[in-house]
Amino acid sequence: MENLSELKCEACQAGAPRVQAEEAAELLKTLPEWQLLNVDGIDQLQRVFTFRNFRLAWEFADEVAALAEEEGHHPAILLEWGRCTVTWWTHKIKGLHMNDFICAAKTDALHQD
Repeated sequence: MENLSELKCEACQAGAPRVQAEEAAELLKTLPEWQLLNVDGIDQLQRVFTFRNFRLAWEFADEVAALAEEEGHHPAILLEWGRCTVTWWTHKIKGLHMNDFICAAKTDALHQD
């Protein structure tokens, strides 16, 4: 499997194929810190990142926002003292697309830098 963080998001439109459960399980093996959630019938990827203080969490949230703009794919970002929760899913298809896994991998790469 290719390194997800090196892939680029593709334009996604309503009707684009969702990642199926079996493929999602395989992709999650490369993203061990991420959880697959189902919120109101919509599959989502979520990870909580922890930091020593609010400022560091805020800086990370800004980096994730810049990544989202660069990829043209936007997550939910919850910023708290010492924590930043990032949730990826594709609104247009109300579920998970390969873009979500790509962006989760890129989010992990930001956190490692």
